[in-house]
Amino acid sequence: MGKNEKTNAMRILDQKGISYETRSYEHQNEALDAVKVAELLQADPWSVFKTLVLMDAKNTCYVCVIPGPCELDLKRAAAAFCVKSLRMLHVDELKPYTGYIRGGCSPIGMKKQYKTLIDSTAIDLPFLFVSAGQIGTQLKLKPSDLLRASGAEYAEISRI
Repeated sequence: MGKNEKTNAMRILDQKGISYETRSYEHQNEALDAVKVAELLQADPWSVFKTLVLMDAKNTCYVCVIPGPCELDLKRAAAAFCVKSLRMLHVDELKPYTGYIRGGCSPIGMKKQYKTLIDSTAIDLPFLFVSAGQIGTQLKLKPSDLLRASGAEYAEISRI
């Protein structure tokens, strides 16, 4: 990423007057899991959140943001979104629906504003990391600022 090159997520944060830091890591153009990203950033894995995109039976997308070491609890997520069931979006479906690729999917600045939940473990963190919208770049910001930028709500949606 060039010095002045901003991702969609960064532009949205700038427009909303939300402060953030960017952190980069080596990646060889491959998607890395959030725990590996945390290791490369020398950050607590519980502060590096992954963005998961799901779909219900009516082909409506939903977004869940959970800590790197956790798994998404699909039943809890479906209940929180008030839908019968959810499935993970297939990697090939990610870019057409979100504008992002696997390993570089940010909860901020998708093609459309989807209903978004952030795992409630984020509430007490002083800051967290999420993808900036491209592989190799993370945004460091306050959970409350992520909530505001993504139009999200908190919910218990993950499990270890």
